[in-house]
Amino acid sequence: MSTHIGAPEGAIAPYVLMPGDPYRARWIAETFLEDAVQYNDVRGMLGYTGTYKGVRISAQGSGMGQPSMAIYAYELFDSYDVEAIVRVGTCGALSETVKVRDVIIGMTASTDSAMNRARFGDVTFAPSADFELLHNAYKAAQAQNLPAVVGGLYSSDQFYSPRPEIAKELAKYGVLGVEMEASALYTLAAQFGKKALAVCTVSDHLITGEETSAQERQETFDDMMVMALDAIVEMDKNRA
Repeated sequence: MSTHIGAPEGAIAPYVLMPGDPYRARWIAETFLEDAVQYNDVRGMLGYTGTYKGVRISAQGSGMGQPSMAIYAYELFDSYDVEAIVRVGTCGALSETVKVRDVIIGMTASTDSAMNRARFGDVTFAPSADFELLHNAYKAAQAQNLPAVVGGLYSSDQFYSPRPEIAKELAKYGVLGVEMEASALYTLAAQFGKKALAVCTVSDHLITGEETSAQERQETFDDMMVMALDAIVEMDKNRA
């Protein structure tokens, strides 16, 4: 039984794209999915199901931060038997090797959240992406000539961090970008034996201070969305 998603059985596709913003989920449905139907508006967290290149796919908002992401990802995996979730969002760059408007395909997701400490105690669990989804996304990016890099993300519980030096230290260890949801998503996918990936467009750079305009974010997000959708289509094809 789902508490926060009011969809009837069968209304949600096996594959779900998850932006943080519920209005972004609506935009995905209107822009990329054919015959999209809204299945959820509980608490304003919109969800839609349609088709892309003949594959049934849903778009579901997750809200901001890992606790919110965890609620929706848990219910999708547990109550609706979703097979794969791809987070599609933005991030801040931590490394000079990454540029604004690049797309980071998150191989791993470090975090300052206490959520996994509640699960594992003194053990530091290392959440990671599903390799098939990651590989498909990278191939799709290459096919589009989209500037994409594979590497680690940092999922922070605080947008306005009182300790910015932590991000700088993580950058020394090769972490490429900071966002707020991937670690919880990867952990839940591992719990349920499902697939997950986070792909994030770099919207601002914490080192150089460069930022994208709203129009630039939109255009780059379009490219990233096609990359994520094509990665799902390729995975579905391999199951046929």
